[in-house]
Amino acid sequence: MVRDRGVTSFSNSTLLGRADELKTLNHLAREARWGHTGLAVVTGPTGIGKSALLRAFLDGGGCRQATVLHGLCEEGASGDPLSGGRGLLGPTVQGGSPEGDALLALTPGALAGEPPHALAVQRAFHGLYRLAAHELTRRPLVLALDDVHHCDELSLRWLDFLLRRADGLPLLIVLTQQAEATALVRGAPAHRALADLTAGRRTTTLRLRPLAETDVAEVVRQFFPAPATPAFVTRACSVTGGNPLLLGRLLRALRAEGAGSGVSGADLMAEIGGRVLASWARELLGRLPSWAGDVARAVAVLGEQGTDHVGALAAVPADVVEDVLTVLREAGLLTSGGRHLADGAVRAAVLAPLDGQALSGLRTRAALLLSDAGRPAEEIADHLLPLPSNSAPWMPGILLEAAALAEARGAPEAAARYLYGLWEVDPESVEVRVRLARALAETDPSEAVGLLRGVLQSGVDIRTRARIAAQFGTACLAARESSTALGVLEGVLKALDAELGPHLSPADRELRTLVESVLLIVGSHDRGTIAAMRKRAATMTVPEGDTPAQRQKLASMAVLTALDGQAPESAVKYALRAARSPQLPLRGWPLINSAFVLDLADRTEDALDALDRLLRHARENSAVSTYSLALAIRALHRHGLGALPDALADARRAVQICGAERWGERVVLPRLALAGVMVDRGEAAGAEKLLTGTAPVWRDQYVWTYHRYLMAHGRCRHALGDPEGALALFRECGRSLEEAEVRHAAYLPWWAEAACVLAELGRAEEAQEPAAHGTRLARQWGTPRVLGLAALARGVATPGEEGVELLGEAVRELSASPARIEHARAELVLGQALLAAGDLRAAREHLRAAADLAQRCGALALGQSARGALLAAGGRMRRMTASPLDLLTSMERKVAGLAAGGAKNRSIAQSLYVTVRTVETHLTSVYRKLDISDRAQLAVVLRSPGVCAERVPREAPRRRGQR
Repeated sequence: MVRDRGVTSFSNSTLLGRADELKTLNHLAREARWGHTGLAVVTGPTGIGKSALLRAFLDGGGCRQATVLHGLCEEGASGDPLSGGRGLLGPTVQGGSPEGDALLALTPGALAGEPPHALAVQRAFHGLYRLAAHELTRRPLVLALDDVHHCDELSLRWLDFLLRRADGLPLLIVLTQQAEATALVRGAPAHRALADLTAGRRTTTLRLRPLAETDVAEVVRQFFPAPATPAFVTRACSVTGGNPLLLGRLLRALRAEGAGSGVSGADLMAEIGGRVLASWARELLGRLPSWAGDVARAVAVLGEQGTDHVGALAAVPADVVEDVLTVLREAGLLTSGGRHLADGAVRAAVLAPLDGQALSGLRTRAALLLSDAGRPAEEIADHLLPLPSNSAPWMPGILLEAAALAEARGAPEAAARYLYGLWEVDPESVEVRVRLARALAETDPSEAVGLLRGVLQSGVDIRTRARIAAQFGTACLAARESSTALGVLEGVLKALDAELGPHLSPADRELRTLVESVLLIVGSHDRGTIAAMRKRAATMTVPEGDTPAQRQKLASMAVLTALDGQAPESAVKYALRAARSPQLPLRGWPLINSAFVLDLADRTEDALDALDRLLRHARENSAVSTYSLALAIRALHRHGLGALPDALADARRAVQICGAERWGERVVLPRLALAGVMVDRGEAAGAEKLLTGTAPVWRDQYVWTYHRYLMAHGRCRHALGDPEGALALFRECGRSLEEAEVRHAAYLPWWAEAACVLAELGRAEEAQEPAAHGTRLARQWGTPRVLGLAALARGVATPGEEGVELLGEAVRELSASPARIEHARAELVLGQALLAAGDLRAAREHLRAAADLAQRCGALALGQSARGALLAAGGRMRRMTASPLDLLTSMERKVAGLAAGGAKNRSIAQSLYVTVRTVETHLTSVYRKLDISDRAQLAVVLRSPGVCAERVPREAPRRRGQR
């Protein structure tokens, strides 16, 4: 027999939270003394503290004036007739010998096989009754029978016999009962006897509940001398469900591991708690009938989705399944209110008795059951994947269907799991390897490259090889193996021309265009091949953009055409045509490249529309890598527009996504975007730390990351007071771009940065060279942004009135562009020049404009510089702060203030005369910008000096006609 009384090992902690139940028992004892016969049943799961409550009651003041007879029903006692009665009344005859009917009752085995109505049994009942009545004539009597779920039928029938004859006598009977054990003996004679006993009269049932969190905290205090952290207490309560037995085991295990009740202990809670629950599961199942173990194992195998089929898998009736689930739930092994196991360690413990063959057989039967029931293929496949082999004829079809469903719902990692299982069955299948590579493209491109490389080396036909080569190219780009891809793509194009000839069918022409488009995409990323790709693109026929491959090729040609630096009309036309279709093949490259060109051309709305479409597509299809890349690109675009709060939110989110993924280290653009925003926000030290953590192996190979890294690092060094270091980085950026033959005024205008730094160093004559270089490029491209930057560069390089005139030209040009930060910078430089020339009034005008514009953009560093110059010119301006409200628009500030003050969305909507949906949209934007998730965090963020919450009236005024 296994009995656990470990709950008594920590003071009186099992009595914590039991004051009401103890009070009720004491009240019943008082009532019994006055002749009100009573029956109380204390029930609850194992370890909840029933026996401890009973002992506290019997040892307390409520029983001092009564005779207390306490018996314990041992496990297995149900087969020993009247064993419970002997346990209770046997002590009353100690020192003497029972006579007559009492002797019959107290003699073990004397009534074996006798039914309750037998004459011998009735005589025994009368004999025991006389013993009890004798005690009742002396003092009130309390009969306490512990673990009554193990009791035999005749003892329970005798208690019923006693109560029917004891009306008006000072008698109280108290029983304790395991709630879960009762479920497993339903229908047994003893169970029916117990039901009859408690149904025929007024019975007080006390169901013990789990300990509250405050009680758990007190138990923890008894174990650990140091104060416990709230997280430790909360997790301890969650892991054990407030069960004192499990809580004691958990705390002892933590103490044995040397863990305290602080953060470190809370971090270990899940691991050690899992072990405690697993041990408890093994112990519990060892006590239960074998068919209860079968049900538990069926639950473990079927999991959350297959609970309706537990009975069929365990081969037991539905009502028995419910009884076992009740037992498991009461024992804390099922999720609260659920029908599946609470923890992976519990699941492993439940399945541990099965050897590999038996477990595989159980999983196979589970899969067949779910298949016959018409469950989704993914549910069935989840049972097939752990099997040592999926070679049965029906299994590969299930795995293939599951992979297709996972792909359709945008779950590439799930699709990859099913396809790996299929690949083990048929490792030579080209279709499986290609589909697996497609599923891995977002999460593990290096593995995808290896799979596709093997297929390309096999003897597939040229059309299949071309399709696989296009997929191989984009996978190589993500895996930083572009040089490998270029050779394969070139070879496939030559093979297509050789085998298919010049007269291609529409399908073959589309296939060739697809391979060409991927070649341009891959080649335009590498620093060593972009020049060759520009020359190659210049010789290609411009496609119409009517098909997916044509649009992809057109967008790539738009990029390469734009980098020629000539007027933007042709490149913009290509980009708009490429972006016009909702179809997004190959990670959305048409929209990425189109947005890049449109951004260079200051077509801001068109660029944002393309990026928003790409983000929606990536989100709907769980394309995590594409989503983070699109966020980073949109952050760069918004930064260029001077929308720093939005840019900061996008860049942060992109960095967070990458940080949570295995492939995150090789995706550099989000960190570069975030660093650039941080510099303008006045956080240059943090930006440099972010940049120095960027591994050169991932940033230096590609045009789009290497040069942006140099620019971001240069601006960072300049902000940190290292102009010489900044100048070296800007010049390296220009040198490398020239080497790659990338000559574009709007793409990373290093020349403008270099000219401004040289001017600050007093080397204005030296600044004329980069200024002249940028001016040539700007006049070719011709947008207000680059013309304004060119005027700014010439202005800082030109002394005297002529320089001031050029700076005025820069202000005028940039004010007509979407580049608000550059506009603010030009206003600042012009104001400083006027201040140096002694024109204080004009200087103040431009410096104030610079400070206001910088503050509206969220460019704190620039704004503080402008404010300092304004004060030097005799102006006045309030000090700028890094308040979180600076990140928000005017309407977002109002909504955030009201929400932080406790107003509900409907009240906010009424007070601001907007819809509830509008309020929800603004709150979503606020949460994203402030990097928070709920209103409680919002109130904390906004609770800073100078930040006051808006107040909403108790009842918002309504428009005329509103009801």
